[in-house]
Amino acid sequence: MKIKRISALAAVLLFLSCATNPFTGKKTMALVPNSQILPMAFQQYNQFLGENKVVKGTSESEMITRVGQKIAKASERWLNANGYAGYLKDYKWEYNLVEDKTVNAWCMPGGKIVFYTGILPIAKTETGIAAIMGHEVAHALANHGQQRMSASQIQQVAGVATAAVISNKSQKTQQIVGTAFGLGSQFGVMLPFSRSHETEADRIGIQLMAIAGYNPDEAANLWRRMKANSGGKAPPEFMSTHPSSDTRIANLTAWAPSARAEAKKFGVTTFK
Repeated sequence: MKIKRISALAAVLLFLSCATNPFTGKKTMALVPNSQILPMAFQQYNQFLGENKVVKGTSESEMITRVGQKIAKASERWLNANGYAGYLKDYKWEYNLVEDKTVNAWCMPGGKIVFYTGILPIAKTETGIAAIMGHEVAHALANHGQQRMSASQIQQVAGVATAAVISNKSQKTQQIVGTAFGLGSQFGVMLPFSRSHETEADRIGIQLMAIAGYNPDEAANLWRRMKANSGGKAPPEFMSTHPSSDTRIANLTAWAPSARAEAKKFGVTTFK
């Protein structure tokens, strides 16, 4: 009876807690509402800035802000044109460059963005920055953080349910099943889930950079530089949270013409 109650509760929560991805039209998991996520994100962002060296008043930091504002405007234009006016009403856009050799950038829910100085040589140009910015903003716009939190909660419920089912089995059986569940949920569910988010963010991001007036062809070139920088040390794709560089390069190359066509709908026909 216990396992049935847990499963029924999970099903009800999943049914009642859905959001819509404006870029795909698909229903997505939203067990944790944005009314809870955004205040937490803003607090964590401010804490992060307080604990790290924020670069201010340089040409690079000003470029991060300039590109970020263009991508934010492109996002708003696309959302308004596609029936999602007001979608960004709770966003508090902020763009910061942080002194750190790590090759990374990220956007928290609600539009809180950080670029590390370590990624600038690979971005190379303002258009490279736009490709990264579009991708990171896309994660926030598509509520990927919310979905990951929801998926983690479901994974925890499933783990409890599995433990309840095998609670009367031998310790060895419990260990085997527990290990199998952990590996199966990680490699069969969570990692593919994460890779799908990365692919989705790539597709949304290349459209946003084009609407913002940046050449979408440069997105694939950025990932060629990312691949060269990694030196071929990336794990196999099925073990990674991200698609392989080759997969991303192929995808972005294929999507560039449609990104140009999308930008043309907004009067954008020349690109930086």
